[in-house]
Amino acid sequence: MKKLIASICLLLCATVAFPVKIQNLYCEMRHEPLNVENLTPRFGWKLAADGEYQAFYQIEVLQNGKTIWNSGKKASGQSQLVPYTGKPLEKGKRYDWTVKVWNMKGNGTDEASSYFDMAPDLSQTKAKWIGAITREDSNLPIGRRDFHGPSFKNKENKDVFDRVNPLALKSIMLRKSFNTPKEIDKAIVHVSGLGHYNLSINGEKVSKDVFTPVWSDYDKTVYYNTYQVDTLLEKGNNAIGVVLGNGFYNAMGNRYRKLWISFGPPTLFLEMHIYYKDGTSDTIVSDESWKYALSPITFNDIYGGEDYDARLEQKNWNKSDFSDSNWSPVVMQGAPKGTLRPQQITSVRKMKEYGAVTMSKIDTSYVLDMKQNLSGYPAIKVKGKKGQTIKLTVGELLNPETGKVSQKQSGGPHTYSYTLKGEGIEEWHPEFTYYGFQYIQVDGADMLTTESDRPVVLDIKSHFVYNSTPERGHFECSNEIFNKAHEIIKNAVRSNMHSVFTDCPHREKLGWLEETHLNGPGLLYNWDMTQFYPKIMQDIRDAQDAGGFIPTIVPQYVVFDESLDVFHDSPEWGIAAIIDPWLYYKFYGDDSLIKNYFDVMKGYVNHMTSRSTGYIVSHGLGDWYDYGEHRAGFSKNSPVEVSATAHYYYAAHLVAEAAKMLGKSGDEKKYRALANHIRNAFNTKFFNKETKQYGTGSQFCNAVAIYMGLVEPEYKQAVMENLKADIRKHGNRLTTGDVGNRYLFQVLALNGENELMYLMHNHTDAPGYGFQVKYGVTTLTEQWDPRKGASWNHFMMGQIDEWFFRSLAGIEPVKDGFKEFNIQPQPVGDLKWLKTSHETLYGKIVVDWKRENGKFLLSVEVPGNTRANVILPDGSKRTVSSGKHDFECKL
Repeated sequence: MKKLIASICLLLCATVAFPVKIQNLYCEMRHEPLNVENLTPRFGWKLAADGEYQAFYQIEVLQNGKTIWNSGKKASGQSQLVPYTGKPLEKGKRYDWTVKVWNMKGNGTDEASSYFDMAPDLSQTKAKWIGAITREDSNLPIGRRDFHGPSFKNKENKDVFDRVNPLALKSIMLRKSFNTPKEIDKAIVHVSGLGHYNLSINGEKVSKDVFTPVWSDYDKTVYYNTYQVDTLLEKGNNAIGVVLGNGFYNAMGNRYRKLWISFGPPTLFLEMHIYYKDGTSDTIVSDESWKYALSPITFNDIYGGEDYDARLEQKNWNKSDFSDSNWSPVVMQGAPKGTLRPQQITSVRKMKEYGAVTMSKIDTSYVLDMKQNLSGYPAIKVKGKKGQTIKLTVGELLNPETGKVSQKQSGGPHTYSYTLKGEGIEEWHPEFTYYGFQYIQVDGADMLTTESDRPVVLDIKSHFVYNSTPERGHFECSNEIFNKAHEIIKNAVRSNMHSVFTDCPHREKLGWLEETHLNGPGLLYNWDMTQFYPKIMQDIRDAQDAGGFIPTIVPQYVVFDESLDVFHDSPEWGIAAIIDPWLYYKFYGDDSLIKNYFDVMKGYVNHMTSRSTGYIVSHGLGDWYDYGEHRAGFSKNSPVEVSATAHYYYAAHLVAEAAKMLGKSGDEKKYRALANHIRNAFNTKFFNKETKQYGTGSQFCNAVAIYMGLVEPEYKQAVMENLKADIRKHGNRLTTGDVGNRYLFQVLALNGENELMYLMHNHTDAPGYGFQVKYGVTTLTEQWDPRKGASWNHFMMGQIDEWFFRSLAGIEPVKDGFKEFNIQPQPVGDLKWLKTSHETLYGKIVVDWKRENGKFLLSVEVPGNTRANVILPDGSKRTVSSGKHDFECKL
């Protein structure tokens, strides 16, 4: 009996000693992915544990219950990006995997399990690209054209458009019926519909995703989506239905357009694998057996809007009992030029919706204020007679003279129309386009009344549509300016986070690259960017030419003529190809982007070298939108060559560091020497040893030199003092722009000047976030004073978010992503409290501090299997393991 009691006690002690649970199993940083491309994938998991570290792990990979690879019990604390080291896995196969971990005492967890699917081998697919018309018959002007505006500029362009076969611009419906004679175990569909598609099976949409697949340079890369759809299939007769829209694949609309671009008419690729419980399978592909008809979407354009005629609907067209005898056979179109790749970045979805807060009737129009600027489209419920048409116009602003919606600053006309079928309450929203707006103008209908000869809109919502990647950050503090600034920045990011990070959700919808690195830390603190940044880098590779040049915009949909080269090639934009992989490595501990795109990084430095003279680079936009009495736009406070050469140096320096990391000693030596030459040339040309100033002595010139390590150590403090003096001269206000803000903010923060940062931003004047808060905007605008024009939905000036997390909360990675990190809060100004969190690959970091009775009280939460170095305002330091910890010190 004593032995039994002793055994039970030992068992209980062992259980209590290692109260660890494995959570959130990931393959390639995704949960149960269906299209893993890496044949030797990496695994990760989170540990729910207080005060414990992993000492060993064991992973087993299985296929149909048979072990494919077993790591054995491996001595390692690594719990993210753990490599698979077996034979390359098979494409198109599903694998199960399990993991178990132990601590140093040998106490182990329960086994946790998950699965993943490898992306298929589509090189031998029987699926064809199908549609309504071939490229040859479409007469589309394949390629890019520098052409934009609300009307045709010249007869030549009009003639080009007039020659296009109208069918090439139409939205079409495609369908196929098929039979599944057995009990279904699993069904996986791989689908790409260009520009965008909506896929349904037996009348049910397969996903909430919209604007799929994500945008790309379709001559280089074409993405497809993968969905598991067995729950939508039935034993017996089934039907697949697809609706195609133009997107950026065929942006040829004749309303507003920023550009003309066409890769061809709408086209579909589909391959579906159906696995039966008896071990057999069937494959359904897009081929000549499909049929098509025109959809009720009579006009769709990514820039111009969308029209829908409900009278053209064909009821149950995407169900198995529908007769398609009157439909036309599809044509084989030939594949796009780009490589077909699995889309691993999350898709765009409707994430939020807003109802109208106020409504005004102006003449026969109704204008609704939704009180939230956003990217998306309106959704209506309406009742009326067959053939009646409602027109919707959306915008950020109202015309001050008429009170109606204005698109003057955001690009127009962008409109929507809906023609009723006259069958009770009808619901509709656009499918293949979106816009940035706060106001909705309704024409051709009445609102909420029951007595009208016109259609009656019973309900109207604005759908906030943006990329569905999960949010990973939270910030709030006692300063309301900072809280509201954080929120308007996040709403601007949401509005511009689609297939790419766009500059604005209306006028351009283009992927200007500078945002991805200048606002990169803020993005990485606030959202899961594990799949977004690899997609950015693929876009960059696709856009880079043989000489290493990288355009300012990727995907490269725009063609600039030679007179606009400054918008085409700018070092502050192209350097994203070099900085972005380093940001990714810093936040996730993942060096794959540095490894996979090292040639891209080198190529861009080589391109800048080809445009340099005596190691000085003079082209580009410089500190775009710097602040002053001048009109916003081109840099006026600082010479372009200071900015361009500083970025040239920083690029060479980072490439040398990448070469060192990768063990490429020859490249390290080459680019280290280049960086030294640039540094010497920069200081010789731009540094005034008498005044201790760079360039014009502007905030940008001095800040960028300090941030990028161009200042000789003996002069750094003097340059820093000059920088602070200029800030004080301008009333503790900034004069930097889109490029310089981050360097200014971080130079102050990293050099002990957080109190000055606080003064610079804790006010309600322009330039400053407080002015925008006071003015009542709900998204960050392009200019500090939005009344001066341009977009009301830009996040390019949102660099302060990095300071909120990195300085005020003090959260910063030290090693392997956040395997080790610092928490060094800065209780500056009159801040009384702060609550911030950031979800890392390992789990959530929480920082909660307040001032109370002359003391600084800090509570932190540290994720499992990590450690935090906590540095208090009095300089005391303590390293802690996972769990909750409380600290205090005197202020």
